[in-house]
Amino acid sequence: MMILGIVVFVVGLLVSIAWHELGHLSTAKLFGIRVPQYMVGFGPTIWSRKKGDTEYGIKAVPLGGYIRMIGMFPPGPDGRIEARSTSPWRGMIEDARAQSFEELQPGDDERLFYTRKPWKRVIVMFAGPFMNLVLAVAIFLGVMMTFGVQTQTTTVSKVSDCVTQASENRTKCAKGDPAAPAQAAGLKPGDKIVAFDGARVKDWSGLQDEIRANPGKDVTITVERDGKPVDLHAHLIKNQVSKTDGNGGYVEGKYVYAGFLGFTPATGIVQQSFDQSVQRMGDMMANGVESLVALPGKIPALWNATFGDAPREADSPMGVVGAARVGGEVFTLDIPPSQQIAMMLLLVAGFNLSLFLFNMLPLLPLDGGHIAGALWESLRRAFAKVLRRPDPGPFDVAKLMPVAYVVASVFICFTLLVLIADVVNPVKIS
Repeated sequence: MMILGIVVFVVGLLVSIAWHELGHLSTAKLFGIRVPQYMVGFGPTIWSRKKGDTEYGIKAVPLGGYIRMIGMFPPGPDGRIEARSTSPWRGMIEDARAQSFEELQPGDDERLFYTRKPWKRVIVMFAGPFMNLVLAVAIFLGVMMTFGVQTQTTTVSKVSDCVTQASENRTKCAKGDPAAPAQAAGLKPGDKIVAFDGARVKDWSGLQDEIRANPGKDVTITVERDGKPVDLHAHLIKNQVSKTDGNGGYVEGKYVYAGFLGFTPATGIVQQSFDQSVQRMGDMMANGVESLVALPGKIPALWNATFGDAPREADSPMGVVGAARVGGEVFTLDIPPSQQIAMMLLLVAGFNLSLFLFNMLPLLPLDGGHIAGALWESLRRAFAKVLRRPDPGPFDVAKLMPVAYVVASVFICFTLLVLIADVVNPVKIS
């Protein structure tokens, strides 16, 4: 089953890459840009077929993909496509410019990428990451609304015997500890709380908010027990509790004083409404951005986990190899097949969300770097028009190629570090 899970993830990876490149391809053709190649993967070509102007194919290494557009960079100031320089930095610029005009054919003068208006170039470069975002959102919403997600429920799992402060981190009662309000009210494991002080309870997050907002208040709690409604009466007290993240979860090491009842909610697979799914998707987007910003700070811990004795953290950066391994482990878990499918779909959705966020970084050679170049060109031309100056012409993104090579080198080094970590000290799921 491990191998099957890896194969399923790799297929999902290839579909995601092909879907990304399809966004670039379709919009490029829409705007009349010639695209000689559409390839999924890198390395030797396994299969290809030419249709119209474009060769479509699959390559041996499923770690990415690309389309090749004619005229990605404008000619040099002298109008020449090729020139030679003894400067290594200048040579990089000239090589990039020459490669963008490879396979130039008669009639291509009107089909070059750089001749399109900046807004069209922005659409072409944004279309790839946008396709990943669309796929991620569709999968996330589909899984949450159809399969459901594991979440805390309003069913009671355990009732506390006494009142303890969260920072004490103890489960046993000490002499003199008062009885927990839930215990005193007669709440039992298995009870499903359906109403709080006369108001219907929808989910755990809302119930938790109501409990915490009413310290010192006498409330009526309606539970469903053995299929029948039972009213219980509790006096909520003010106690030190863990700070919440707004979604029913807790913030480690942070505490607040609020209303306290004293029970642990059970967890279960619960289908989400459209509104709940959208809210969770928004939280995932925010967490994804925060993780991307925090990525450089995680490198030391990743290095120590790879080459030292440090454990691999659960939120450690993970590459394609690590994600494929997790995909394999999903199919070995002792959970219903429907939940295995749901977890695999969520893994693929997370990969697509990461592709979107990563590609939107305004750095060459990423899509976001080309978008930034087109936006800068548009801004320059707008200022020139306002100031009645000559049109500065297309922004020469090729001049940024030395920076792009540096960025690419950093990415390659980081990818190698993650790859080694995924092999010698992988992230595992439970």
